[in-house]
Amino acid sequence: MTFVEELKERGLIEHFSTQPEKIFAEPRTVYLGIDPTADSIQIGNLAVVLLMRRLGEAGHTLIFLVGGGTGLIGDPKEKGERVMLDEKTVAANTRALEKQLRSLLGRLPFRMVNNADWLMKVSLVPFLRDIGKYFTVNDLVKRDIIKKRLDAPDESISYTEFTYALLQGYDYFVLHEKYGADLQVGASDQWTNILSGVDLIHKKLGKEAYAFTMPLVTDVNGKKFGKSEGNAVWLDPKKTSPFQFYQFWVNLPDTNIERYLKIYTSLPLNEIAALMELHGRNPGERQAQETLARIVTETVHGPAAAAQAAAAADALFGETPFHELAREALQVALSEAPSIALARSDIEKGYALSEALVAGGLASSKSDARRLIEGKAVTLGGLPIENPDQKIAPGDLATGYALVRKGRQGVLLLVLK
Repeated sequence: MTFVEELKERGLIEHFSTQPEKIFAEPRTVYLGIDPTADSIQIGNLAVVLLMRRLGEAGHTLIFLVGGGTGLIGDPKEKGERVMLDEKTVAANTRALEKQLRSLLGRLPFRMVNNADWLMKVSLVPFLRDIGKYFTVNDLVKRDIIKKRLDAPDESISYTEFTYALLQGYDYFVLHEKYGADLQVGASDQWTNILSGVDLIHKKLGKEAYAFTMPLVTDVNGKKFGKSEGNAVWLDPKKTSPFQFYQFWVNLPDTNIERYLKIYTSLPLNEIAALMELHGRNPGERQAQETLARIVTETVHGPAAAAQAAAAADALFGETPFHELAREALQVALSEAPSIALARSDIEKGYALSEALVAGGLASSKSDARRLIEGKAVTLGGLPIENPDQKIAPGDLATGYALVRKGRQGVLLLVLK
């Protein structure tokens, strides 16, 4: 299988300026732009970053452009104007993104540039004369997002956002002139902006530059991942902890699992096919999800954090007893699980399990808690509870905590004060 065939089989090519076989007929200098609208990459961005890593491993030269200049404007979105960020915030976000990119790329060589280095020095009249004349308003207003904004009766678009495509095209032009960049990649929602640079280089220099995009990665509801959509899963452990990150992947439904494995892992395609066959025989074991969760968490947070997250998850939701956990994994479980603190005096007086279920949010009321217990849906310390009047005994918290479960996913830690 050729490199292009593998990209296609993994579902990593959607739009392309010319046939991919021609694009990859020789080594390219490829760039990806990321605007610093947040101080962390999220998993939608991660998919394209990992595509770049594949290109680097295949021998292409990599450039990552962090939009310190374009980030002050923001590309148009489907509804409403973006909140304008100040220069201090954009600079701080830029530094954070650079750090994450270096971690994700490891020892792979790449160049990091910031378009603030040239955009903040551009003079208006020379820019309009030398760059703006190559763009027509007729073409810009036909672009999907701009057209939607103009057609919506309660929407409008500022001149600031309207000119974003010119700035992105100019970025490609500058990188082509300065570093020989001849290929830009991105997600499919950036396709028309990316073509701006291809067209500008061709019209202004008479040279051919290339572009291709990968399909948007979407959640189970078909929405793209992102801050504006409210479904962002962040790479920054302060925003999404390694445990929460792992749990996101392991809890995914079967829909799109094979696609995610192809996009987010480097597993050979035949191994993915074999894994999906095993998964199909017994989906309840969630082997495909666990493999995906382990690999992506290792990629982002490292093997140790991935192992701790997996061990903590198995103690909370699986079969591993808490006393078998290593100290680090135990701390992850104790810090991530919902919990309530109980005083020893309360337990000695006789604290009802039904009260704990309500206090911990596993039941809406005491009567609901009693129904859950009578329905054999509750365990305490791994033992099924059938008595709706069950009291929590001091021995249940001999180690200082006890795990209560409701069904497969509802967990609550009772912690001794």
